[in-house]
Amino acid sequence: MGARASTGEPKAGGAGAPASRRIAVNTGGGDAPGLNAVIRAVVLAASGRGWDVVGIENGYAGFLADAPGDIRPLTPAAVRGITHLGGTILGSTNRGNPMDWPCELPDGRIERRDRTGEILEAFERLGLDALVAIGGDGSLHIAADLAARGLPVVGVPKTIDNDLAATTLTFGFMTAVETATDAIGRLHSTAESHGRVFVVEVMGAGTGWIALFSGVAATADVILIPEIPYDIDRVCEKILERERSGKRFSMVCVAEGAVPIDGAITMKTVPAGRDRLRKIGGIGARVAQEIADRTGKETRSLVLGHLQRGGPPNAYDRLIALRFGAAAVQCVDDGQFGCMVALDPPHVRAVPLAEALSEIKAVPVDGDVVRTARALGTSFGD
Repeated sequence: MGARASTGEPKAGGAGAPASRRIAVNTGGGDAPGLNAVIRAVVLAASGRGWDVVGIENGYAGFLADAPGDIRPLTPAAVRGITHLGGTILGSTNRGNPMDWPCELPDGRIERRDRTGEILEAFERLGLDALVAIGGDGSLHIAADLAARGLPVVGVPKTIDNDLAATTLTFGFMTAVETATDAIGRLHSTAESHGRVFVVEVMGAGTGWIALFSGVAATADVILIPEIPYDIDRVCEKILERERSGKRFSMVCVAEGAVPIDGAITMKTVPAGRDRLRKIGGIGARVAQEIADRTGKETRSLVLGHLQRGGPPNAYDRLIALRFGAAAVQCVDDGQFGCMVALDPPHVRAVPLAEALSEIKAVPVDGDVVRTARALGTSFGD
């Protein structure tokens, strides 16, 4: 997976490295538990080398004079006590692509512009030597484009969806799984008490990692994921089979991007300021209604939504986030840019950004976790 990015003791500087460097760090895309831990690790690892760190607020907005964001120094004192905090002290956005930036014209119309040149100029003006970009697939594609234009970038993989192929795990994923597992477990008791079917919709627009892991851990009876198109009749067969065996309740865990064998992905409309956006979602309510119609069972649905992104990272995500942050600074020290740090147990290594973003990591339908679920009697609706 490329050259190893060691996370050992800090050193004064890599071969040919200047005595002092100034690093920028930003967070982009949807937030995830562990972002603050990465920021803290970057600051402390850089400070141990005598370097300065600045934080770019709201993705890349802090680089742009007319955008809502700023640039501020990040000292060890500024990141004290943030490892356990959810969210990000730098703010984030998933609508801030500098290559497709919305600019309002005097007549109120919106024009999309490429503002990469302004970012490169600001980077030079501020005397920065490297950018540590923390983000998921979309944010890291922006980082890769900036790297191709000459910006010295090191990426850190962040997504609760765990869908970046170059790394075994992304930080934030295990905390999201824990949150979903706890929610399904809590609903389990009320479903059993009232003889109901509960359908829990979790995040996962393109992949089913959260639904699979939390569904298995919480002993869901049915798990629906994008990688395995489902037949609603097979789902209902599983629920009625349980009913005939005296189990009057069932738990269904469905990824928001799950697709029926004869249909398309389910979309919903959400407000976004003055706009309304069409986004993936609504599958939980759809499946619940279809189950109720076909089985006659009282069926309820629950969308966990952003609960999966919020709250403190668990111990595993804190550890991975801290390792990633320290490894990113090591890459800067080594002059290794245009790369992303990745977990390749037992090591953290650096891989080219192009390789890291070459494909989405889908759930292997014949993998061990799916086989385990099937062996335990879980239905995937196929």
